[in-house]
Amino acid sequence: MRGCRSRLVWLLVLSLAWLGPALGDEEKDEEVVAEEEGEKEEDEVLSDEIKEEDNVLVLHEHNFARALSEHQLLLVEFYAPWCGHCQQLAPAYTQAATELRNESSPARLGKVDATAQTALANEFNITSYPTLKLFRNGNRTHPLPYTGLMDTRGIVRWMQRRAGPSATLLHDTDTANAFASSQDLVVIGFFKDLKGQAAQAFYDVAAEMVDMHFGVAEAAELFQAYGLSADTICLFKKFDERQTNFPVDPARGLDTDELTRLLRVHSLRLVTEFNNETSNQIFGAKIPHHMLLFLNKSSSEQLSLQDGFKAAAGTFRGEVLFVVVDVNGYGADVLSFFGMTPADAPTLRLVKMENNRKYQMEQDSFSDTAIRTFIQAVLDGKVKPHLLSAEPPEDWDTRPVKVLVGKTFEQVAFDETKNVFVKFYAPWCSHCQAMAPAWEELGERYKDHEDIVIAEMDATANELENITIHGFPTLHYFPAGPGRKMVEYKSTRDVETFSKFLENGGVLPVEPPVVTKTPGNSTGKEDPSVLGTDETRDEL
Repeated sequence: MRGCRSRLVWLLVLSLAWLGPALGDEEKDEEVVAEEEGEKEEDEVLSDEIKEEDNVLVLHEHNFARALSEHQLLLVEFYAPWCGHCQQLAPAYTQAATELRNESSPARLGKVDATAQTALANEFNITSYPTLKLFRNGNRTHPLPYTGLMDTRGIVRWMQRRAGPSATLLHDTDTANAFASSQDLVVIGFFKDLKGQAAQAFYDVAAEMVDMHFGVAEAAELFQAYGLSADTICLFKKFDERQTNFPVDPARGLDTDELTRLLRVHSLRLVTEFNNETSNQIFGAKIPHHMLLFLNKSSSEQLSLQDGFKAAAGTFRGEVLFVVVDVNGYGADVLSFFGMTPADAPTLRLVKMENNRKYQMEQDSFSDTAIRTFIQAVLDGKVKPHLLSAEPPEDWDTRPVKVLVGKTFEQVAFDETKNVFVKFYAPWCSHCQAMAPAWEELGERYKDHEDIVIAEMDATANELENITIHGFPTLHYFPAGPGRKMVEYKSTRDVETFSKFLENGGVLPVEPPVVTKTPGNSTGKEDPSVLGTDETRDEL
C-alpha cells in the first residue's frame, strides 16, 4: 500500500505540472515519458495478473479473486518477510508447490505478504505468521485452517487428501484384503450407507489424518467376510494385534474427535521407541501419562528388560503410553529434562503430561507385575513426584539476586518475615536474557532492604511440588506473613514498574493506560510487539 500511495503522489505531481505554464519541447517530452511510465506502473499494480515464484502464486488484493476463481483448491500462506518461522517454512513450501504442480494436481499453493497486503490480512483475520488457509471452489468467506505438518511431505499429503477422495472405495474381498495388507497400518470404514452421517464423518477424519491410509466399504459381502453386522471402523496392523474394531454407536453416531483419538492411541505400538520418526506420534497421541524405560541398547542385559515392560503395557492402553528411550541414541537429548545421565540406565520414570510431574520407580524389579503396581499407585495418588533440584551455589545468598534451587526454595520464598520476588527462567530463553539486566538492577536497588528479597530460579533444572511453570520468564511474588500466598506478576518488565509493584505491597497502583505503538510490527509469533508484557514468554 505504501508503494501505491507513492505512485499516486507521483501522478498528482505530473497532473499539476500539466496545469502549469508551458515548458520547452524537451521538458514536455520528458514529462510525457514520465507520465506514461507512471501510468504503466499503476496499471501493473492494479492488474489481476498472477505471477509465480518457484511454482507459488504471488497474490495481492488485485489478483486474489482471480486466483480463487481459477483454482479449485488453493492453499495460501500469509507471511511476514521478517518472520523467522516463515523463512524456515519457505523451502518446504516451494518444494511442495513444485511436487503438486508436477503431478498435475488441481491443488495449488499461493502466498500473500500480509504486512503489505493489509486489506487481505484484515479480511482473513491474520494475527500471526505464518498462517495457512485453504480456499475451496472460490469461496473466500469460509477458508479452512491448515492443520498438517509444516514440511513438504505434510503439505503435499494434506493437499492430496483434499484434492481426491480421502478414502479408497473397496468393492470386493480381493481389493479389501489387498488394501488391508498394503501398509503396516490401514483403516477401513464399513458402512451400510456411504452417504449417511457416519460415513461422512469418517471421510472428514480421513481428510485430516494424512499419515494413515483409509479405505471404505459398503458391499454386504465385505461385512460378511470380516464378521461385521453393523457400521464399524476397523484398524488393521502388521504389529501387535492384527485387527481392532470400533463399532459405531447407532444412537450417538460417529464422533470425529473420539475416532481420531482412538486411531491415534491404537496406531502406536504397545511399546514405542523414542526417535526422530516417532516423536510426533508420541506427543500427538495426547495420552495423559508416559511410562519411560531408559536403557542402553548396546547392552543385551538391558534390552531384555523390554519383555516385562511390554507385558505391562496392554493393561493401561489409552491411559499410559509406554516408551523406550536409548540413552546413547536419539534419547540422549532428553536426559537433562529428567536430571539424568547415561550412567543412570536402566531406570524407569512416569510423566504426567498435564504438568510434567515425574515419578521414579524403585529399581528392585523390572517385572511386569512391579511395573503395573507402580503405575497404578501413581494413578491413585499414592506416590509423590520425583522433583529435580540443582545444588545451590556457595554464594547463593550473598548476591543481590539470590539464586534459588529446589532444595532452598521453600525456606526462602515462604519466609514469613520477607517479601520475596522470584524470577523463574530458562537459560536458553531469549526473553529471560533480555530482562536479565533489569532484574540485576532491581536486586542492587533492594539488596539492603531487610524485608525484600529479589531472587531467581532456573526452572529447567529445579522443580517444585505445588508450583508449575508453564512459560519463561514467569514472575511470582510471595508476600510476608502466614498463609503461603503467591501473586503472579503480569505487567511491564522494567525496573521502575517492578519497584512500584514492590513498594505497593505486591499490587501495581492504578494508573491511566499507556498505549504503545511500535511501527512496522505485528502480533505475529516471531516478533512480539512489546517485550515487557506477559505475552512475551517462551512456552514450555
